[in-house]
Amino acid sequence: MADAVMLSYPGAFLIGLMGSGHCLGMCGGISASLSMALPTGSGFRFRQTLMLLAFNGGRIASYVLIATLIALLSTRAAAQWAQLAPAMRSVAGILLILMGLSMAQWWQGIRYIEKVGSPVWKRLAPLTRKLLPVRHPGQALALGAVWGWLPCGLVYSTLGWAALQPGVGSAALTMLFFGLGTLPSMLTTGYAARWIQQFRNNRHFRLISGLALIAFGIWTLPLPL
Repeated sequence: MADAVMLSYPGAFLIGLMGSGHCLGMCGGISASLSMALPTGSGFRFRQTLMLLAFNGGRIASYVLIATLIALLSTRAAAQWAQLAPAMRSVAGILLILMGLSMAQWWQGIRYIEKVGSPVWKRLAPLTRKLLPVRHPGQALALGAVWGWLPCGLVYSTLGWAALQPGVGSAALTMLFFGLGTLPSMLTTGYAARWIQQFRNNRHFRLISGLALIAFGIWTLPLPL
């Protein structure tokens, strides 16, 4: 079991990395706006880096928090959860496949799944307006923490995978590694938003990313081998 858990961490990182195109669509705009709102001049790059790291740190922390809450619920109902494990694996695998189809621009059915989180987001969205414009890293951290609850098919897909982990710590680490996988594209968005947008729209990049996510989804499904 320990080996299987450890293998899930690089897998979660790759899901975040290969799903970067979707991340840029969901969070890239707000990340880029943090940089554009900063006054240029002495120490601009340092201030920009602090803002981007704070925002993304808050976002990743929310992913870890959500995974922890789900894992705590699952450990309280361990017997029932064990019986539901095959079904949960199926859900996680299907979500990853749907995310891959969306990334490859073959079918956008994942958008219907993202609506599940809309009621929570409607309550949290007003907080983002109170935190804008962002003037210091503390605000950026808080904004990222709220933004991490934005309904996102890629996050939901990985949360389904995290829910399959045997403990709270491994579930939280799965989402941590997933968040770290999204970090390169999100940081680059702040530094070079226009270039990244062109890269995101590249057909070959989207196709490769989509196929990789579909492969992860098929691997996750509880298929007899």
